[in-house]
Amino acid sequence: MKVKVQAPAKINLSLDVLRRRPDGYHDVSMVMQAVSLYDYVTVEQTETKEIEIFCDYEGVPCDERNIAHKAASEFFKYTETDNSGIKITIDKNIPTQAGLAGGSSDGAAVIFALNKLFSTHLKEKEMCEIGEKVGADVPFCVTGGTRLASGTGTKLKKMISIPRCNIVICKPDVSVSTAEAYAKIDSAKLSHPEFTAEMVKAIYARDIWMMTSCMLNDFEIALNLDEIKAVKSVMLKNKALGACMSGSGSAVFAVFNNEKKAQKCVEALKKEYSDVFICQPIKEGCSVIE
Repeated sequence: MKVKVQAPAKINLSLDVLRRRPDGYHDVSMVMQAVSLYDYVTVEQTETKEIEIFCDYEGVPCDERNIAHKAASEFFKYTETDNSGIKITIDKNIPTQAGLAGGSSDGAAVIFALNKLFSTHLKEKEMCEIGEKVGADVPFCVTGGTRLASGTGTKLKKMISIPRCNIVICKPDVSVSTAEAYAKIDSAKLSHPEFTAEMVKAIYARDIWMMTSCMLNDFEIALNLDEIKAVKSVMLKNKALGACMSGSGSAVFAVFNNEKKAQKCVEALKKEYSDVFICQPIKEGCSVIE
């Protein structure tokens, strides 16, 4: 038996890094949004008693370093289920080291698939509890939609959906490690009003112009990368309502209220970049499709 799960990417509509905690992690305040850019994760039972991972996307490890492996291990611990053997095949479309939670979404997808395969009947809250042990973005990838995140990013509050729009995503040819990004934040010592509170107000006002004016990411400010500025420049020249880096980077997203303008932006970006996508906000996280 095998199960196939659709695993969406996420963007950060706002991202405030508040403080470094005594445990070395950071408290954040951010609004996260799931979008219709997907990886596809297939999990099937074997008789190897091993967790095997197959993925032909360049740079993705196929061993215990892959977050999907950790998600499977934590699932078996949490549910006290014996692993008779599983094979995880990841068909990746979400770029890596992009701030789009591709790896975290793959991990969440594995939890969904194993829940179905082993008939453990976990509720969403329980799958989030497993996800929290795997990575900060994994609980969000379980729930999807629009969420206000706090703490280390694992405390989630459901919000109303953002207005319908088109979202263009572009990852330039630069990658940023999350550890490097946080180190830049710590040394930069940023000081500005929290934009997440304003983003929440804009979303509940159903005001897409106000929302796009509130998009701000502390990592983008601290990293100050020329590649990010170049992508944003193309997006804004092509009539984006607003543009911002997602997560710890390096993907940049732009919001459009007109599909033709979004498509024109995609065409302009593809002249310079290979990883360019057009998608929409969605109301769900991972979902079983087969």
